[in-house]
Amino acid sequence: MDVFAQELEAFQAAQAHQRCALDWLNDFEAALSAGDAKQIASLFHEDSHWRDVLAFTWHMTPVAGRDQIAARLVAEQMRVGAHAFQLPRDRKAPRKAMRVGIECIEAIFEFTTSIGKGAGIFRLSPDLTDGGKMKAWLISTTLQSITGHEEKIGANRPSGSAYSRNFGGDNWADIRRKAAAYEDRDPAVIVVGGAQSGLSIAARLNQLGVDTLVVEKWPRIGDSWRRRYHSLALHNSIHINHLPYMPFPPTWPTYIPKDMLGNWFEFYADAMEINCWTDTEFVSATWDEQAKCWTARLRRGDGTERVLRPRHIVSANGVSSYPMIPDVPGLQDFKGTVLHSEGFDSGAGWTGKRALILGTGSSANDIAQDLHSFGVHTTLIQRGSTTVVSINPSARLNEAIWNEPGTLEDADLVVCSAPPPLVLKNYKSVVKRMAELDKDLIAGLKRIGFKHDFGEDETGHQMKYYRRGGGYNLDAGSSELMIKGEIGLLQYDRIKHFVADGALLHDGTIVPADLIILATGYFPQREMIRRTMGDAMAEKIGPVWGVAPDGELNNMYKRTPQQGLWFISGGLAVCRINSKFLALQIKAMELGLLKPLS
Repeated sequence: MDVFAQELEAFQAAQAHQRCALDWLNDFEAALSAGDAKQIASLFHEDSHWRDVLAFTWHMTPVAGRDQIAARLVAEQMRVGAHAFQLPRDRKAPRKAMRVGIECIEAIFEFTTSIGKGAGIFRLSPDLTDGGKMKAWLISTTLQSITGHEEKIGANRPSGSAYSRNFGGDNWADIRRKAAAYEDRDPAVIVVGGAQSGLSIAARLNQLGVDTLVVEKWPRIGDSWRRRYHSLALHNSIHINHLPYMPFPPTWPTYIPKDMLGNWFEFYADAMEINCWTDTEFVSATWDEQAKCWTARLRRGDGTERVLRPRHIVSANGVSSYPMIPDVPGLQDFKGTVLHSEGFDSGAGWTGKRALILGTGSSANDIAQDLHSFGVHTTLIQRGSTTVVSINPSARLNEAIWNEPGTLEDADLVVCSAPPPLVLKNYKSVVKRMAELDKDLIAGLKRIGFKHDFGEDETGHQMKYYRRGGGYNLDAGSSELMIKGEIGLLQYDRIKHFVADGALLHDGTIVPADLIILATGYFPQREMIRRTMGDAMAEKIGPVWGVAPDGELNNMYKRTPQQGLWFISGGLAVCRINSKFLALQIKAMELGLLKPLS
């Protein structure tokens, strides 16, 4: 087939996909407008899924089964009034795709509701029980903007008239200093934490006109990354990690070093005009039920305190909070140095010494590799089974959506369209491929007695991350060093207890050590609430992070049982995607469009 014929065939296929998608969307809108649940159901496969993010339910709501989807859509449509469904010309066109093993036509659509603008995705495949009629097995709906309160970007950007050539008055720098001082007002929102999650939500809120203050305990924005171990770099590729509104420079490396990232965060906060108080500790907060606001106590680096009364507090201090120090028998008798992984910087200065690292997750392995590079005799102590995944190629399989043609916004929409059952199905499929790619690595680890698993249900490291925030190693080379015997491996159950010189084993031998590093993880965010707001508030909120009964994350990116208390965390891509939805909810509450859960 010559080039012209190929191009013609591709054009005709694209036209056919467009017609198929448009026909389905028109039928869907007609049935929805009529409130005809039976007709809506006829457009879906029996085994189908809907994930709504705010557009219909003001929540992150997964619904499974065509009859359940139809009934819920009709019920919500009476309030939402969704209409003007269309296939947008400026987004990825309907096309053939393979998703969770199903060949389908995937289409992005947009629509309007009584509140604002929405966008979503549907996937069509033939129903062989109904004459091959094209029906949806997935639809997603997301709220993208609130009418009259759109983000101040692009054509909606501010004019700058308040300070441009304002002779004799405040210039931009003056206005920024006064805005960040909060001498004459309280912020509407306090964001606790100035890394990717805090900066993402603050940037989003700024563009929606919500007065927001970020408080960061370290002296500079970005220090939470700069202060991590010397050799750290991101384990996933740069192209999936952009923050809202400002992509990384195209000259940057695929895996961003931690100091480079920390400097970008500092620059980003300045460029996005985010009000930040650094060297500031969030000490405590209590909720004023009458005034519907918080009384938040902040301690500045000079020892002074400031009390502010925001209507919202966003906890953005990561999936984890405080270092978890386990009760390790005999550790108090060890005469060498004991560090939590949070306090480790570099193996420099330990050359020729002996180190034991308690843990086999990513931080433990990266630290082990760093120590090894400085000539430190290093042994990892494994307590439980660990999922090991090569950074390249295996970990990059989960980046596949962002490798497809189209914009970052299109890819993000695809990612947030997936309801929990399909997320699990997809991860199981990816893990099978990972197992093939890493089979030699895994076999080598098992030969030396390493305990390896693919997750409790073969969903791999991603679901371990969402369920518990750890239990896996994105391998940068330490596993091969273990297999070769250059880094040691010791099973924790062989240790009787620790002694002055190291670890005493049950057989009476001592594994000597000068340094013990506890790569034992962190308390979840709920612990921060317990320490700053009290036990009663922590119990009222319930679990933070981890998988809820509906398959979504507990209390993340959405209203919680406590009015005005929100949580955001995760990797850079997760924060970029979900900061949009969290910001829209806060704005909606400020406008009186959304009520608290309780």
